[in-house]
Amino acid sequence: MKLPPLPVAAHTLVTALGAGRDTHAAALRAGRSGLTQAPFETCTLSTWLGIVDGLDTVRMPAGLESWDCRNHRLAERALRSDGFDGAVAAAVRRHGADRIGVLVGTSTSGILSTEIAYRERDPASGALPAWLDYQRAQDTAAVAGYVRAALGLAGPSYVVSTACSSSAKAYASAARLITLGVIDAAVVGGVDSLCLTTLYGFNSLELLSPAPCRPWDAARNGLSLGEGAAFALIERDAAAPMAWLLGSGESSDGHHMSSPHPQGAGAALAMRAALAAAGIAAGDVDYLNLHGTGTPSNDAAEDLAVCEVFGTALPCSSTKGATGHALGAAGGVEASIAMLALEHGCMPAGLHVTEPDPALHAAYLREPRVRPLRVVASNAFGFGGTNVCLLFGHADHTPGAGR
Repeated sequence: MKLPPLPVAAHTLVTALGAGRDTHAAALRAGRSGLTQAPFETCTLSTWLGIVDGLDTVRMPAGLESWDCRNHRLAERALRSDGFDGAVAAAVRRHGADRIGVLVGTSTSGILSTEIAYRERDPASGALPAWLDYQRAQDTAAVAGYVRAALGLAGPSYVVSTACSSSAKAYASAARLITLGVIDAAVVGGVDSLCLTTLYGFNSLELLSPAPCRPWDAARNGLSLGEGAAFALIERDAAAPMAWLLGSGESSDGHHMSSPHPQGAGAALAMRAALAAAGIAAGDVDYLNLHGTGTPSNDAAEDLAVCEVFGTALPCSSTKGATGHALGAAGGVEASIAMLALEHGCMPAGLHVTEPDPALHAAYLREPRVRPLRVVASNAFGFGGTNVCLLFGHADHTPGAGR
């Protein structure tokens, strides 16, 4: 079903590469990675991480101190980047706070706070410390509550938690609400911060790489975890959009709790659904930001799906070698990266590849490629087969007008 395109009035992101659009555009153009072997908390695993620096010094705004946790500090950093909060304030003046929704994704929310609280339990009673506010820190819904409070919004709000597709699905959910007339605009995206549960959990699944992750490499052996936050303002009638959300496609193949369908059936279905929703052909897409985790099975399945839908000539790459895998925020982070590719006419390279896997046939970029882009796609696939593909058009592109 073809849906009307929607303008993206503003967007921003914070990852291990830094804060803001310009920082990310420069890093991606230069092929710089934010992955590091720096320690995180008490973790003793030998792996590379995408850590956002300086979160320990971020302070919650006056009146919002009770929301304090690493996840909300990360959200706060992003909300104040690139003038995003100012763009939302202007939208409030146009539409009213109750007509702007908040739809964001996360995976683990503020679970780090609870991990720390358990270290501080009362030795006699086992009681958790009084400072822990579960509802405003760890609860999955907390990040939508914080964003809503920090921006002074009063419209519908909820959190999508479908693992690594969470914040991409937030885009699709917002588009439906706006198209139905429930709201006039929405803050979408996601936030996910590192915690020990995530690190040791992925390690127990034998999915962590001891080296920086290298999607599409013949010797790829796992992912590099990261953290990040990304927000976008989708507005029904934005006067000067930064990009267009042309369409989204979703599927749920339910093949396995943690492994993708080996032929990428659900991934292909999501990409075809996005093309149908946008009313464009596969040949109209200029670049694809892959989900590209760097695990053997995920990359192989996605490669099959991409080649089935787009063929073997479409330039594509995974940017997780630069940012790490931000889990519930990955879809939102990579949506912003897709829009940066449109704005700057630069397709980022997939980093750390030394020997391309001859069994994979997609046109994987090992060096940045500069050229004008009109339409880009961004994939996000989560555990349990929750698959999303988003399609974005250049700000100057007239949706529906063809090439």
